[in-house]
Amino acid sequence: MEAYQREFFEFAIGSGVLKFGQFTLKSGRNSPYFFNAGLFNSGQRLRRLGGFYAAALVRSGVAFDMLFGPAYKGIPLVAATAIALAGEHGRDVPFAFDRKEAKDHGEGGVIVGAPLAGRVVVVDDVISSGLSVQHSADLIGAAGADLAAVLVALDRQERGQGERSAVAEVTARHGVPVIAVAGLEQLVQFLEEDSQHAPAADIRAYRARYGAS
Repeated sequence: MEAYQREFFEFAIGSGVLKFGQFTLKSGRNSPYFFNAGLFNSGQRLRRLGGFYAAALVRSGVAFDMLFGPAYKGIPLVAATAIALAGEHGRDVPFAFDRKEAKDHGEGGVIVGAPLAGRVVVVDDVISSGLSVQHSADLIGAAGADLAAVLVALDRQERGQGERSAVAEVTARHGVPVIAVAGLEQLVQFLEEDSQHAPAADIRAYRARYGAS
């Protein structure tokens, strides 16, 4: 586990974004942890979060020309990541996001920000069903650009509808890597090294039951 991933978990727990207990997910599964990215809701939290996203993207080695954040959660995330890339890594890259509804006046269209071009990294909070990624890929492809990767905060590494995880399904469908700041595997390791937050055994048991093959 990278040092920045340990810092990310400490940050997420301290912000109340990552909680431990018993939570019923949308899937109906009872999870011993819950990750609510909507609670990265202050300037300081968003600034730090952007730093983690940028670090993960740079460490991945993926070549890219710009960033794209799907509405709505991806909008602040893509801006924060672009700021961190410029401020912490010396890379001033353009970014864009979309509107839920097309604008029929002014500049019109659904894309706001830099024109979609070249190799584009989609920045989002998590991947659930992959529908958001498909929508982003459609917008990027329609503009003549190429989807380069998908960048998210946490990879739950659990099975979707089949044996593969939602992340693996996205990778297979689009042929691009999904880069996560951290995953369930690193969370188990983090708790094994620092059990004051929750017993790693609970997370390990959940992973054994629902983890992707």
